[in-house]
Amino acid sequence: MGSICLVLVLMLHLSWSLSSTVPPPSSHLCLPHQGAALLQFKNSISIDNSCGDREYSKTESWNRSIDCCSWEGIKCDELTGHVIGMDLSRSCLTGSFFASANNSLFRLHTVRWLDLSFNYLNGSTLENTSSLFHFHGLRRLNLAYNDFDGTISSELFSQLVSLTHLNLSATGFFGLIPHQISLLSSLVSLDLSVNNDTTFTTFDGQGFDMLARNLTKLRYLVLDGVDMSDVTLTSFLNLTSSLRFLSLYRCQLDGEFPTQVFQLPNLKYIDLSLSDNLRGYLPKTNWGSGLEFLGVEYCGFRGLIPPSFGNLTRIVFTYLSANLFEGQIPDVFGNLTKLKSLACSSCNFSGPIPSSIFDLVSLTSLDLSSNTLSGDVDSDMLSKLTSLEDLDLSNNSLLSLSSSGNDVNYSFPRLESVYFSSCSVRKFPSFFQTSKLEYLDLSNNMISGGISKWEAEGWEALQELYLSNNSLTSLEQFPGQSLSVLDLHSNLLEGPILSTCLNLQTPIPALLQRFLISDNKLTGNVPSSICNWTSLEILDLSRNSLSGTIPECLGNLSQNLDIMNLQMNNFSGKIPDIFANSVLVNLFLNNNRLEGLVPPSLANSTSLKILNLGNNMLTDRFPHLLASLPSLQVLILRSNRFHGPLPHSIASSNVSALRMIDLSGNVFSGPLHTKLFQGLRAMREKPLYLDDDGYYYYNGEYYYFSVNVTTKSSEIELLKTTSIFVSADLSNNQFSGQIPEEVGQLLSLQMLNLSYNNFTGPIPESFGNLVALESLDLSSNKLEGRIPSQMTKLTFLEVLNLSENKLFGPIPHGNQFDTFENDSYRGNLGLCGLPLSKQCVNRGKAEPTAPSVVEHEDSQVPFWQVVMMGYGSGVVLGLSLGYIMFTTGRPWWLVRMVERGLQYKFTAWIRRK
Repeated sequence: MGSICLVLVLMLHLSWSLSSTVPPPSSHLCLPHQGAALLQFKNSISIDNSCGDREYSKTESWNRSIDCCSWEGIKCDELTGHVIGMDLSRSCLTGSFFASANNSLFRLHTVRWLDLSFNYLNGSTLENTSSLFHFHGLRRLNLAYNDFDGTISSELFSQLVSLTHLNLSATGFFGLIPHQISLLSSLVSLDLSVNNDTTFTTFDGQGFDMLARNLTKLRYLVLDGVDMSDVTLTSFLNLTSSLRFLSLYRCQLDGEFPTQVFQLPNLKYIDLSLSDNLRGYLPKTNWGSGLEFLGVEYCGFRGLIPPSFGNLTRIVFTYLSANLFEGQIPDVFGNLTKLKSLACSSCNFSGPIPSSIFDLVSLTSLDLSSNTLSGDVDSDMLSKLTSLEDLDLSNNSLLSLSSSGNDVNYSFPRLESVYFSSCSVRKFPSFFQTSKLEYLDLSNNMISGGISKWEAEGWEALQELYLSNNSLTSLEQFPGQSLSVLDLHSNLLEGPILSTCLNLQTPIPALLQRFLISDNKLTGNVPSSICNWTSLEILDLSRNSLSGTIPECLGNLSQNLDIMNLQMNNFSGKIPDIFANSVLVNLFLNNNRLEGLVPPSLANSTSLKILNLGNNMLTDRFPHLLASLPSLQVLILRSNRFHGPLPHSIASSNVSALRMIDLSGNVFSGPLHTKLFQGLRAMREKPLYLDDDGYYYYNGEYYYFSVNVTTKSSEIELLKTTSIFVSADLSNNQFSGQIPEEVGQLLSLQMLNLSYNNFTGPIPESFGNLVALESLDLSSNKLEGRIPSQMTKLTFLEVLNLSENKLFGPIPHGNQFDTFENDSYRGNLGLCGLPLSKQCVNRGKAEPTAPSVVEHEDSQVPFWQVVMMGYGSGVVLGLSLGYIMFTTGRPWWLVRMVERGLQYKFTAWIRRK
């Protein structure tokens, strides 16, 4: 909507623009001193030779041999020869305007209008507070779209009191708008709009109230982007009844907006959009009869759409989205024959779509998305909207789309895009196949069955098709010949569909850029014809039952392919060595049956950020080539047959971006090098985010991915969280030696799992520095010594497992350590203190008081005797069962009981993440 508003503003500005056509030159010669002043200005200002194609320097034609009244951009009085107008807009002018023009341009006291818009002029009005104000007769001043700075001088308004048109939009000025602006009582048009988020201009309550009261001739008022949060909204009641154009887009208005403003008799344009704290109601009666543009998007307007809305017979653009309206959309659109754009998304509307909307033959854009509309939209209804270009009815879960059943070939002559996702569509709308539709989104619906070859024919203009999250079972042919995006993920497609459809050579191979068919039931091999899609940038075949080897010819795609996702299939054989010219960003080959070595050419994928080779049968040492991937952020080699020590080369390589590493479930051995952890800069400092919320953003769309983490025997998928998760999992290997102190320098680490290795020595005291740590598993090693008291500083720690080591001494207390239970410490016979039942012996101090007595009705037995009687038999049974459990893993039911508590805690923590 913002772009439409801008276009309309510019069109309306043309009616009073300072860039009016210059009439034929005067027959009088221009006055010599004025020609000299213009030439002096030309020589004092610079030209930016790099400006756009539509811009050129009008001053280049200025020279002494030609009468200055004939110079481009100059207008002279036909009787006196005085220069009265200058249009130097889009002239590539650069430099400090106010300083350089001090003794030249500003000496032209007869100038009535001056247009310097769309240049590169800079400086502040405070550099020379008197120069510009010599233009006492100036009527029109346009300084829009320059690079000025500083605040607006109050003298600008107090001296140029004859101004009728003032445009200071996007000038770069900032700060409080001086109250003296209310002195410009002759103003007809005022534009002070701001077009970015770095320049802050404000109107205080008194200043705007004075403006509203004094500028009685005002017709056009544009304050887009000006902070008006301090303005009392009742001040708008003082605006002149002559006002035609009011644009307050993104002005941070706060409070209840007066309904009477909508009723100004001459108002044609009003835009209050993007003021979150603005509230109000649309008027029930007496709208301004000439209203053509109504914008109140992203505000807090409430109530019903009044029936009187149907009286706005001149309305062209209506934007009501993201408000707190209620009830049904009234069926009052029959007389709104000029309406071209209607947007009512996210408005809490319910019920059916009024039938009169489908009679709006001038309508080009209709957006009723994200409501609770119901009913059926059929092909006959849509066919009446002969001017419609964009239709968005998505996110209305009770709304369906269907054919009228009369087998008419609908043309939809102008329709380009249809958004009908997250509704109740049950059948593929083949009636669009003869249209010129370019974009069709039917994702998250109830479409079942298949798409026949007949239904897939046509669609000649279709470029993007989204059918994900439906219940499609078969596909005889991909719809469309010119597709660039085809998204079929999360359906019930089954069988060798890839081979069947690709053999038909649709779509045109050179055009397709994104192909997603993940999470279906596809079988068979990947046909080599897929390699003809040489423009492919995203290929996602994951979560199917595809088999065979990965085609070698996929290397043909390496120059464009950003994402290759083949995870969770049944691919076998070796990973092809096809990455010589790769631009891959994400590569997922995990959860297949791949074997052999990591291909050497992967070292050329210098843009790679995520590499997931987990859960295969790869047999290799740690791949040295990974040291040559400077952008790598996520590395997963889990559950393979990697073996041997981590090489010294990886310790000295560039792994500064790495923030998630998973080497678990392999046969890595040897000690961990301290330099390895010193190079993990992303874990030592603030995390480097891949993208917000763990997605890949491509061409206006979001592509989500996931990775898995494991603790104990529980494997959990992290969906859309890889960008905010920093972890290291080296569990279930044969690493040995002491845990390096440098691990404690990984300040951003959130999960650390070193369990089931052969680590010895103490837990490093530096672990107390891991202030972001939320899960720590050091179980099933040979660690000894005391638990460092520094670890009580880990206030985010939710999951702790130190079981099955040789730790001894008292368990620290305080903060999170007061929340952990016995399971966190079991198998460390030397530990004592809460939560364990074993008390710590305080040697050298007074003996503890006598044990308490357990009293019953019939007897009094000392508590210590009860404990010892159970202890004698319990030790024998406990040690026996413990030895059996942790050497054989049986009985499984008892192992599960012991592990269940820790698994539950870790799972709950991951879900919260």
